[in-house]
Amino acid sequence: MTSLEATAARYVGARVPRVEDPRLLTGHGTFVDDVTRPGMLHACFVRSPFARARLGRIDATVALDLPGVRAVFAAADLNPGVHEQWYTLIGKDVPDTPRPPLAEGEARFVGDPVALVVATDRYVAEDAADLVDVDYEPLPPVVDYTTALAATELVHEAYPGNLAGALGAPMSEDLAAVFGGAAHVTSATIHQQAYAPVPMETRGMVAEWSGDELTVWSATQAPHEVRMFLARLLGIAEHQVRVIMRDTGGAFGQKVLPLREDMCIALAAMRLPAALKWIEDRRENLLAAGMSRHEHGEAQMAFDGDGRILAAHLDHVQDVGAYPTPWPVGTAMAVGLLFPGPYRVPAAGYRTTSLFSNTSGRTAYRGPWQFESVAREVLLDIAARRMGIDPVDLRRRNLLRHDELPHTNPNGMPYSDMTPIETFEQALGMLDHEAFRREQADARATGRYLGMGTCSYAEPTTSAMAFQGTEGATVRIEPSGKVNVYVAGGSTGNSLETAVVQLTADALGVDIADVRTVQGDTAVTPFGAGTGGSRSGSMLAGAVEESTTVLRERIVTIAAHQLEAAPEDIELADSSARVRGTPAVSVPLAEIADIAYFQPHRLPEGVPPGLEVSARYRARSPLIWANATHLCTCEVDPVTGAVTVLRYIVSEDCGPMINPNVVEGQIAGGSVQGIGGVLYEHLAYDEDGNPLTTTFMDYLLPTATEVPVIEYGHIETPSPGPGGYKGVGEGGAIGAPPAVINAVADALSPLGVEITRLPLTPAAVVALIEGAR
Repeated sequence: MTSLEATAARYVGARVPRVEDPRLLTGHGTFVDDVTRPGMLHACFVRSPFARARLGRIDATVALDLPGVRAVFAAADLNPGVHEQWYTLIGKDVPDTPRPPLAEGEARFVGDPVALVVATDRYVAEDAADLVDVDYEPLPPVVDYTTALAATELVHEAYPGNLAGALGAPMSEDLAAVFGGAAHVTSATIHQQAYAPVPMETRGMVAEWSGDELTVWSATQAPHEVRMFLARLLGIAEHQVRVIMRDTGGAFGQKVLPLREDMCIALAAMRLPAALKWIEDRRENLLAAGMSRHEHGEAQMAFDGDGRILAAHLDHVQDVGAYPTPWPVGTAMAVGLLFPGPYRVPAAGYRTTSLFSNTSGRTAYRGPWQFESVAREVLLDIAARRMGIDPVDLRRRNLLRHDELPHTNPNGMPYSDMTPIETFEQALGMLDHEAFRREQADARATGRYLGMGTCSYAEPTTSAMAFQGTEGATVRIEPSGKVNVYVAGGSTGNSLETAVVQLTADALGVDIADVRTVQGDTAVTPFGAGTGGSRSGSMLAGAVEESTTVLRERIVTIAAHQLEAAPEDIELADSSARVRGTPAVSVPLAEIADIAYFQPHRLPEGVPPGLEVSARYRARSPLIWANATHLCTCEVDPVTGAVTVLRYIVSEDCGPMINPNVVEGQIAGGSVQGIGGVLYEHLAYDEDGNPLTTTFMDYLLPTATEVPVIEYGHIETPSPGPGGYKGVGEGGAIGAPPAVINAVADALSPLGVEITRLPLTPAAVVALIEGAR
């Protein structure tokens, strides 16, 4: 090992406690609602009670007379202040969908913001919002997206047929010929209900215009994206916008981009003499922060006589609500591209259609292309039962092996560095599949219904697309020898601060307690794309590596000069530089820092003063592939329809793990969200477009009572990225739903039940059983 190589790993790969936890668990976190500014004002939105209505006069006279009310803004006041409105990742040339800050002309869903009230406190603002008199003329809404294409009513006049966009094509003649000649063809139309990210901390923002600079405190995953977006929106220079985020209480995609309310707060702040705070309440979050997952697809697969896949096709249709963010057609394309999954599929095709409805707009949610796994994995279980094959055996015949990679799927996705069959077999071994089948048979003989389901998926992580392809880090060794690492952020519960500290401590050979991070402040941190797309682990590892490589070389050169040794003989460990093999001959890092900052005359020729380096990492590959198998066992009560999850196993290949605790925490969080999406959660509307689940009394979430202990298996296949690391943030939410669906379907298969529609509430399960009878 040369002096410029990383020191032996002391912290990376270890179960290091999260450095974020002490402040969060002791109530010392700083969330947006903790921010207080002198004379700060508070915002409350007037929201439409109708799914669709023409907007007439908005009379704020009575509201403005209420003591403490400072302003009431309508669309005519704020919307003309918009200069440019586009997201950096998507680009300004994409045919994006409408997204006005406040509703113009028509309200397009229940909860659509039509006015903004500003007052001295939130209570006054809410009272005043009730006093704003809006002239609504109700119009027939488009509520059911499955009929939107043929509806006479339009959500947006500029979009005939309520078509937001479409990609792909119907099944080609060549593909149809493969299906026509196949020994077995299975087709099913699979429906997934709408549900939402529901982060613990709702959305929020504080915006303060000083006359020359806009300072924004935001609950966000991407502070630099918020800065760029708001600068474009307001028509001011980037360096006139500072965005600060310290702690964000969960995001899951919902907070990766500024939404309409965020635009309103920034626009209004430019016209106010003091800071403006808006904190979303839970009802608003469920009403207007966006929905996800609402979609269906006709999935088809062709098999030969031995059960090997010959071809696949998916005709996918998704509900994008009234104001989707971002452009929904791109995400829908990912559903089609990934539908073949980690299987040998010689031929495939897809079509995807995105349709508007008068409901809350579609937003990103952890693995936003997740339906590809739902459709494929549910279809595989249906196909297996129709062919009289155990679903496990059908997958064994078709899953890719590690030694078959790289492999390009028929839709053009270039798989590499994965272990599909290997993770599958590891999960089955953890369960003892054969023993479970015996237990299942014994249970059925006594009238109990046990089931087992799996899902195997391939997850694209760490996209190098556009501004996500680079990441920066600044590493500064202070004069004391302590280390600060500056990264873009934002930390939303994903432990990126812990990962950065571990990586830096090992790279510089310092004690982990001597390293701190600074993140989430655009005024002092390097530019970065933020968290999303399971990118943070690999990209931050690359950024830290680039910066610390330069810094190590400088430290080693100074140390070699002081110790009169060759640079190649110097190693960094225990917060000092020492001669390899002679640890007593050493110089503390604090002394090296003292020389670098305060005694520049002692520096070797050509070595600059100071110990601070900024560098950027550029992604080495377009994508990094992770994969996993989720396995669920359950028991179903055929009388009540209750589903009890018995065991939940995940075998994950996310490469070498920076911190196994963090990896397993990410898997657990996503898996619980996926379990909730199948059994409990439903963002439901009635036929008039009224939301039915706007409190946690109606919108049910899984708790520790319903979720079993999750069991983890790990296979570590290095990626082409730094350290071989991969992303892991979204996989749990992708793999859990199909595994749970298939477990329930397996349990009820003796009753002739096939599951193609979600959620699987007790009432829905009972209806399925009665329908099969």
